[in-house]
Amino acid sequence: MKVLSLQCSQTHNFEGWFGSEEDYQSQRARGLVSCPLCGDAEVSKLPSAPRLNLGAVEPMKSQASNMAAVEAPPISGAVQATPPSVPPMAVHRMQAALLDAVKHVLANTEDVGTQFADEARKMHYGEAEERSIRGQATREEAESLMEEGIEVMSLPIPESLKGPLQ
Repeated sequence: MKVLSLQCSQTHNFEGWFGSEEDYQSQRARGLVSCPLCGDAEVSKLPSAPRLNLGAVEPMKSQASNMAAVEAPPISGAVQATPPSVPPMAVHRMQAALLDAVKHVLANTEDVGTQFADEARKMHYGEAEERSIRGQATREEAESLMEEGIEVMSLPIPESLKGPLQ
């Protein structure tokens, strides 16, 4: 099993698990590898350190202290996914929280499709029972709803979540 650190063109970082490098390349060529956050299929591998199981081998203390004091030079041409002030793990937690929020919305709302604006108005004016809905609206429809005092929010749903969840 090969675990790769991947990044889409929108700089979202994620992991991909593949049987081999050839498996990764084959899936990528067929458009099967995409960002779980935005659905972008323009994915590239990030540099990552291999994991080596060396058993109980202990590094020499002098080597360990010297290694901690040495700072690695930046890799030429490397893409920095996040500003230096944001720890990478914080970015991963934020991405995971966003995905969790989207999954919650999908599980707890009714999809009214392109009838979103009409349904929202009916609920607002008491013509339909109030419930949690989601759907599609044009920018003009959303602006019109907000002008009428109807609160709406745009929520991008990744393609990977639009189909049946496995």
